[in-house]
Amino acid sequence: MQPSLIDKVEIIDTIPQSTTQICVVHQIRNTSKYVVWKDKKKFAKDMKEIYTAPNRQMAQIALDELDKQWNHKYSYAIKSWRTNWDELTAFFDFPMEIRKIIYTTNLIENLNGKIRKYTKNKLSFPTDEAVMKSAFLAINEATKKMDNAFSRLGLNT
Repeated sequence: MQPSLIDKVEIIDTIPQSTTQICVVHQIRNTSKYVVWKDKKKFAKDMKEIYTAPNRQMAQIALDELDKQWNHKYSYAIKSWRTNWDELTAFFDFPMEIRKIIYTTNLIENLNGKIRKYTKNKLSFPTDEAVMKSAFLAINEATKKMDNAFSRLGLNT
């Protein structure tokens, strides 16, 4: 889910030096829904050049190429990238090794899923502490998996 304008304002008001990043995966899905089936594969390949670029300047060039190639058919899709450009490319300010973690919400969605897994079968909890313990167990399990993933990337915590 993309953050709303109100969410962004609240974040920036609370932490003025913060950076907001729109989930690129959600942007891809949103953009792709306007592309006809026969063009999806080629369009997706061209779009991938944007978010896998080594830096923001190369990403801009890739967006310009996408525009040149597809704007006549899918102007709304290109406009969406241009409108959200600053918040779609904030991840370029970070090291290559952690960009994917930043530009997708998969990590957050995964954590939310783990918490739901621990709490979904309960119709009610006897106490607030019981809820917190279930959430703690879910977060603890997810943290172990994340630590393993970070270790494989050479990003030991």
